[in-house]
Amino acid sequence: MSGSARVGEELPPLRRVVTREDLIAYAEASGDRNPLHTDDAFARSVGFPSVIAHGMFTMGHMTTCVVGWAGDPASIASVSAAFRAPVYPGDEIVAGGRVRAVEGDEITLELWVRLDRDGSTEWPIKRGEAVVRGPVPRPQAD
Repeated sequence: MSGSARVGEELPPLRRVVTREDLIAYAEASGDRNPLHTDDAFARSVGFPSVIAHGMFTMGHMTTCVVGWAGDPASIASVSAAFRAPVYPGDEIVAGGRVRAVEGDEITLELWVRLDRDGSTEWPIKRGEAVVRGPVPRPQAD
C-alpha cells in the first residue's frame, strides 16, 4: 500500500555510533585518505582533539535515513547539506528530518544530523535538504 507524504511529517530518526573502523573503511571506499580522518597526530596538529569523520560520511548517514523513509533509493532526486560541526569516533549521530513541501509527486524534505556532546546539542548538518519523487510507501494499517 502506498500513500502520500504530509507536510510536517517526521522521518524516523536513524542513530549510529561512529567508530574509527568506519572512518578507515570510508577512506578506503571513497579514496579520500586525508590524514585528518585517519591519523590522530595529524588531526591534533591542525587543531582537532582526534580524527574526524568525513563530511560525506555524515551526509551518507543522513541519506540512509531518507532512503529508509522513502523506501526506494531511486526515488531520491537530490540531496544537499552544509557541514557545520565535526564528528569524532565515539559520537552517536542522529539523522532526521521532516516533510517541508509536497507538490504533485515531488516531496521536499528538510534534514539534519545532530549529536549530544558535553550536555549540549551540536549540529554536524543543520540545514540539509532532499527531493524525493513518487509515492512514499506506507505500512498497511492493522
